[in-house]
Amino acid sequence: MTERNGIFAGDDPFAIAREWLTEAEKSEINDPNAVALSTVDTDGMPNVRMVLLKEITDDAFWFYTNYGSAKAREIDGSGKAAMVLHWKSLRRQLRIRGNVIKEDGSEADAYFESRSLKSRLGAWASKQSQPLSSRAALMAEVAKVTAAKGANPPRPPFWGGYRLCPLEMEFWADGAFRLHDRFVWRRESVEKSWQVQRLSP
Repeated sequence: MTERNGIFAGDDPFAIAREWLTEAEKSEINDPNAVALSTVDTDGMPNVRMVLLKEITDDAFWFYTNYGSAKAREIDGSGKAAMVLHWKSLRRQLRIRGNVIKEDGSEADAYFESRSLKSRLGAWASKQSQPLSSRAALMAEVAKVTAAKGANPPRPPFWGGYRLCPLEMEFWADGAFRLHDRFVWRRESVEKSWQVQRLSP
């Protein structure tokens, strides 16, 4: 077994990721669940943006978006994505790469219902990533949707979740004199076992 210290303890990288996120929730000022999500378009040109990670389950990292957005179109085209979480207060970073599965069923319904009413109406009103003539036009669409959808709008058919199922997870922790601790979990497929390796800083 690869030598590891306490903050990397255990053989389940999802459990370590959840523990690190829980610690970050106590020390990060804003959005400890913010992740930089990276995708590529059909020409192989990379794209990156910040999104909010909503859950770490035993097999995936979950986030939600408009299926017409640039990120969703690029994910649907490649089936792959990468993300990084950086917790400045803890001096830690987690990088993830893997396959992405769309979730537009009951899990997406439940999460949408948990959002505030204004956020749900906003999801209906926004044609994410599409050109917009003005903010006034957006607010007019919000008013139109509010009148049409009422106080309990259902989840739009063009909005839902994605699960990033990692094939690689790299945990990084700051070390003195830039001698950082880095451990990577890798597997050939989601059915295979993880192999763990320490990396040079």
